[in-house]
Amino acid sequence: MHDFCFTIPYGLILVCGGVIGYASKGSTASLAGGAGTGFALILAGYLSLQAFHKRKNSYFALILETACAAMLTWVMGQRYMQTSKIMPAGVVVGISALMTGFYLYKIARRGNHFPPKTE
Repeated sequence: MHDFCFTIPYGLILVCGGVIGYASKGSTASLAGGAGTGFALILAGYLSLQAFHKRKNSYFALILETACAAMLTWVMGQRYMQTSKIMPAGVVVGISALMTGFYLYKIARRGNHFPPKTE
């Protein structure tokens, strides 16, 4: 599976979560964290998709995706440890940890693999 298939929806979910957090509680931290991280992931997914169209790998996008997911895992993990609330901190930690593992796997496997062209 290619990384942009998961990264773009993951980024959209984070943007929506940040906007919902801001709308419901007026939390600018939710807006900045969710929307900022989400837009960074959407950008990384777009860069990865553009590289895929050229049958190349975007290592910058992979590193950006990994850094965003790892940072979000750590920050929301700290938030979960403070509040012990499953929603939303625990869910975000679980999803972000899973995505961090996926991105590390993609880096270890040297990005997307392309089948050889057949004539």
